[in-house]
Amino acid sequence: MKSPPLLAVLLGLAGLIPFVAGAVVILFYPSTVPVPGLVGALAGYGAVILSFLGAVHWGLALADDPIGVPGRARIAAGRLTLGVLPALAGWASLLILTTGRPRLSLLLLLVGFAVVTAVETRAGRAGLMPRGYLPLRWLLSGVVMVCLAAVLVARML
Repeated sequence: MKSPPLLAVLLGLAGLIPFVAGAVVILFYPSTVPVPGLVGALAGYGAVILSFLGAVHWGLALADDPIGVPGRARIAAGRLTLGVLPALAGWASLLILTTGRPRLSLLLLLVGFAVVTAVETRAGRAGLMPRGYLPLRWLLSGVVMVCLAAVLVARML
């Protein structure tokens, strides 16, 4: 298995900082910060990153030339769809957040990350993902989902 470039790993890990820091502060220091605002910031960043995951698939679809290759046009259509749906889910989570329902917003983001990870895993098993991408994606999405789930549970109590 080919490993992703070191820079991709380092930047991916750096991208976790807002999730981990936000979750830690919300969970362990709620009396020192305005938690509703921080939950909103966490949801906003989650929406941005979920959109970013969709953009990965948009890029894969555009980089692949499906013309004249049997089955490739269907794969490209699936990738383009996966390129848009996470952004729409992220937008919906922000819209829900504006209605004063932060738990539902976090839940939608959590489901969005889980669905994208599941679809990517299935695509990877079919040989449709770059080699070395999935282990990094599982690590990054796993941390994101743990952070979102922990905040969601804490906000429910």
